[in-house]
Formats: sequence, structure tokens, C-alpha cells
Amino acid sequence: MRRTRVDMTRLAAMDTREAALLLKGVRDATLRGGRAPFAPRAEIGESWQRMLRRGLDPDRDHRSRLLDAEEVERRRAASPLAEVLPVLREGLVSCSAASGAVPHIMVVADADGRVLWREGSAPVLRKADGHGFEPGADWTESTVGTNGVGTALVTRRPVQVHSAEHFVSTHHSWTCAGAPLTDPRDGRLIGAVDVSGPLATMHPATLMLVSSVARLAEAELRNRHFAELARLRAVAAPVLCRVGGRALVVDAHGWLAGVTGMPPVDRLPLPASFGAGRAWLPSLGLCAVEPLPGGWLLRLVDEEARAAAGSSRLVLDVSRPRRWSLELSGTAGSWTQELSPRHTELLFVLAVHREGRTAAELAYDVFGDPTRTVTVRAEMSRVRRTLAGLLEHRPYRFREEVEVEVVRPGDPADLLPHSTAPAVRACRDGRGSLGV
Repeated sequence: MRRTRVDMTRLAAMDTREAALLLKGVRDATLRGGRAPFAPRAEIGESWQRMLRRGLDPDRDHRSRLLDAEEVERRRAASPLAEVLPVLREGLVSCSAASGAVPHIMVVADADGRVLWREGSAPVLRKADGHGFEPGADWTESTVGTNGVGTALVTRRPVQVHSAEHFVSTHHSWTCAGAPLTDPRDGRLIGAVDVSGPLATMHPATLMLVSSVARLAEAELRNRHFAELARLRAVAAPVLCRVGGRALVVDAHGWLAGVTGMPPVDRLPLPASFGAGRAWLPSLGLCAVEPLPGGWLLRLVDEEARAAAGSSRLVLDVSRPRRWSLELSGTAGSWTQELSPRHTELLFVLAVHREGRTAAELAYDVFGDPTRTVTVRAEMSRVRRTLAGLLEHRPYRFREEVEVEVVRPGDPADLLPHSTAPAVRACRDGRGSLGV
């Protein structure tokens, strides 16, 4: 018989002590392998299982060394989150102070789970110190267990963690709600924002508030990027008028600001060490690169592009939950791009099956339905815009001269854990080949 899952709205309506005891019973029964009257919420149960597989002690406080003040300042200066602190502060600190809400603190961490900023009432800040919730602290899930910062970074989804939903018992007097933040310029995970406090501060609407403010912060980054692109377009227009042949202007993140002699693209993945000179890009070939204020001028050098592709090495990293990436390296440098879940599945299948897959075979591999070829062709068309020089079709496959490596998680059960693709499930269960 299926059990009812814990519901945050019902918990909020209960007495604080009663709610905490209920969650403690659910946690204790689950960690012992028993059966409680209620099941943990799905995202909490999944996090607990990750912690059990890692062997994290649920009854011992876990902390790592704090970053020193100099390193914290360096990370603050380099983080795009510094640009949106006013948005986060206005939405999560000023608003609750003005409404007379129960005191809590706002915490902003980078993508490594390191706390960079925190703001809130002095009494709660003192309590946070006792939990190690201070600038420079490591709040990744793998270090301190299920929590609003680390779990949001792993799942890349907003999450609320109340009392005994924390995997480690020393955090049971705390409640938190966190949301991940991504950079709209490149889709890169840049950190998480979290609202935390004693149990009395818990409210089911807190997660919605934190999620909304996180989206506002991302919108602010997007608006700033649009303004930067507009300035670059003003520079690009006269430059491209003077350039012969095929050329385009992109910003530092590869977004198009102008083009001549060729069809426009939305964005080009750029090598990590991109700079003036010559660089080979898989979707264009060999390019002559010149700096512009706020971006780059790229002029195509077609005759050498095919030869440059022959020395390419592609690494598909699926070892981290929901942080899948593709790294391409060649004679002219390297670049890395984070991948969507669907594109990760497609490239994983092609890496496993170097001989190639037809559209029908890919449709079965990913959807379990060989008739969904239209969807597969549309997705592969998007993939090939990025990897045009590396992928063939009829059947879809990596070119023979491209070296392909897949970086997998240590435990096969952690391979794309949320994927329902038959090919991925087969590899998780040991029924598929991973000989890449």
C-alpha cells in the first residue's frame, strides 16, 4: 500500500514540536530501513539515499575548514552574484524586516557551496555561527548532508528542508529554503540563495518567495547582458561593413552581436583560453580572432578547418548530478559547455555506440518509442549546431577521428539518476555497454 508523503502545508499548520517529532520519526525509520506511517518528500528521500551511499554519518556534525578572509573576498569579486546582491537583499531581507516577520537570515553561496554573503538579524546570525553557517563555510550536500544550499546545488531545483529533513541530526533545530542561481549568459550554475532560521520561521510560502527572488536575480543578470550586447552591436556594425568574406562578432560568452556573409547563429561555445590569433571552433572551423571592446571579431579560414578537426578530443562528463558538461580540446585550445538533460542522454548514447544510431534507434534509446523520430531529428539538429564538425548523420555518430571519453560516476546507480531513457537505465542496471 502506497504511503502518503509528508506535506509542508500540513506541517506548517501543526505545532512546531509536533511537526519536528513527526519528521524525526520519518527520518529514523527511513535510515533504519524501516517503514514510517509517512514517506519523506521525494527530493528529501533522494538526498538521504545519496548521503547513505556516501557513508555520511547522520548523527555527527560535519564541517570542513573555513576559507580565509582573503579567499572569500577573491571569490566575491569574481562572482556574478555580486551584481545581484541588491536584488536578493531587497527581496529577502528588507521585505521581511518591513513586514515584521520572524527573524531569519539570507545566505548566498557560490557553485562550490561556499558561503560568500549572509545578512539578517543579529540573534539568528549568532545561532547560525553555532551551526557553522558563516562566510567561507562549506555547505555542499556531500559535506553537511541535506540542506537548502547544498541540495539545491545538486538538484538544480528549489528545495525546502525543515527540521529532521536535514540528514545530519545537529541541524534539526533549523529550517531553510534554497534555490539555485544560473548565469543566463551561458547557463552555468553560479550558486544558490537560501533563507534559514530557527524552526519557528518555517512557512510553506518561503520556498516560493526564495524561488521568485532567485528568478528576479537571474532576470537582472539577463538585462545587464542585453545592455552589454547592445553596446557591442554599436561597435560591430561599422567593423563588419569593412570586413570582406564571412565574419561575425560575439561577446565574451559567445553571444552574437553581428554577422556578415553567413547565416546568423544565437551563440558560439568559445574555448576556455580564447584569445587573439587563430582558434578552431567545431561549428565554424578555423577562425582568425581579433579583440573588440566587449567581444571578439571572428573571420573564417575555411581551408584548414577540416584538418584541425582531426585532432579533437571530446570528454562527456556525467559524473556529477545535474551538472553534465561537454569539453572539447584540439590544437587551438579547448572549451566546455554545460548540457541539458536531453542533449546529455543523446550524446551519451552516441558515445556508447560509436558505430552510430539511426533516428529510430535513438528514439527507442531515449524515449522507448522508435516512432518518435521527428523529436530526435529536431534535438540532433540543435546538437549539431554546436558540434557540426564532429558529428555525422545517416546514421548519427561521432566522426571516426574524434577521440571520445565518458567520465562516469563511481557508482553506476548515480549515472543520470533522473533519466528514464531505456539506454541509460540499462547502463545503470549493468545491462548496457559502457565501453567508451
